[in-house]
Amino acid sequence: MSEIRTRFAPSPTGFLHLGSARTALFNWAYARRHAGKLILRIEDTDRLRSRRESEEAIYDGLKWLGIDWDEGPFLQSERAGRHAEVIASLLETRRAYRCRCSQEELEERKQRTIAAGGKWTYDGRCRDLDLGEDCGPHTVRLRVEADADLSWNDGVFGPSGQDAREIGDMIIRRSDGNALFNVAVVVDDLDMEISHVIRGADHHPNTPFQIAIYRALNAEPPQFAHVPLIVGGGGKKLSKRRDPVSIQHFRAAGYLPQAVCNWLIRLGWSHGDQELFSAEEIASLFDLDAVNRSSAQADLGKFQWLNQHYLKQLPGDQLLRCVLPFLESEVDAKVEITPGLERLLDLLRERSKTLVEMAQQARFLVVDAVEIDERAARKHLKPAIVPALSSLLTALDDLDDWSESGIEAAFGSVLTAHGDLKIGKLAQPVRVAITGGTVSPGIFETLAALGPEKTLRRIRDAIACIESTAESPTD
Repeated sequence: MSEIRTRFAPSPTGFLHLGSARTALFNWAYARRHAGKLILRIEDTDRLRSRRESEEAIYDGLKWLGIDWDEGPFLQSERAGRHAEVIASLLETRRAYRCRCSQEELEERKQRTIAAGGKWTYDGRCRDLDLGEDCGPHTVRLRVEADADLSWNDGVFGPSGQDAREIGDMIIRRSDGNALFNVAVVVDDLDMEISHVIRGADHHPNTPFQIAIYRALNAEPPQFAHVPLIVGGGGKKLSKRRDPVSIQHFRAAGYLPQAVCNWLIRLGWSHGDQELFSAEEIASLFDLDAVNRSSAQADLGKFQWLNQHYLKQLPGDQLLRCVLPFLESEVDAKVEITPGLERLLDLLRERSKTLVEMAQQARFLVVDAVEIDERAARKHLKPAIVPALSSLLTALDDLDDWSESGIEAAFGSVLTAHGDLKIGKLAQPVRVAITGGTVSPGIFETLAALGPEKTLRRIRDAIACIESTAESPTD
């Protein structure tokens, strides 16, 4: 075909899986690289497991990642009539036949074959009976000739295939009249003129039989490329119970879509030593010849490094929009946007790996009062620091210029008045008083962002707490 047409065809049986998202990204990137089109098809023929909410989660996840499609979404379930029509044509041309062997009969013959040391494929009992529609309960099988060529040159794994005799005449229609997955996939890919099928390596074993279906339909198969699976630490298969494997999880955990895409594209693909890729670079550089055959290990450490990189690069207004929902969730209230908040978020870029972390560290600025960590209080809020804190309270209260330089000057005057006091010995008690903990950006920048009202009130409250505790010691 002259036009490159790829497709992403997930089943709506759960969240958007990490591996599925990468498959979507690879298909998107390949189509964009070659000025082609990406088709979105929802393979929802598993009626027991398919869910509408899972379908919506797929759309939502793709949009969040910035993976847009050109045609669709198409629902495979709505094409059942077309699948039936193709199977009927295969029966008519004798490329397929009806089989009335029951499951019990098949299992009995299979076990006998295995017991005799043989390898089971369907033995062709109904192959030449020419059974009609009135033959009773039956399935439909594809007639696969023993010398059929079921090979292909895989875009990742190279020359691939399987001996047709190892496949045999496999079922293409169940006894309930529904087409099997392999038939539906082939028919849909043909009708949608898919030129390249890029999918996970777990589909590699399905390909020989799908090629047999293409041959039976006198159609040329698309170009297949099977990408390596994603594994966890130590090469273990990703587990839904043990590992974070959904795009929704990473979104809720505060990762940016740019970081997720950059991380995914590098799982099994490389371009020299380059690690950072914009969406534009992915679309212009990706090609199948650089996809590795070995499984791709998901390195969460690198993922966090990538996310922090993109947090640092994000323009201030975008960073605020991204953090705000997490911050409002953190404090369970509507958050007022202030210059101080914007300044603090800018300071927290270097200290945050995720939006969740950033929201947690920014919490102190937007709440009315902080809850002080007991260990931090015992270590830093002691009676000996009260005179210096009181002096600092006065110096800050007298400031006409509430800025980093003005606050630094106030600290300097207090340190001069208390000659043996070092900056750390004063800054840390102040940090605990205003944030509730021992970690924040530089103390001058932090106070400047917090503002005079909350700063003075919290220092004043800390002094009162120290004095109250000193007057009422406990065992």
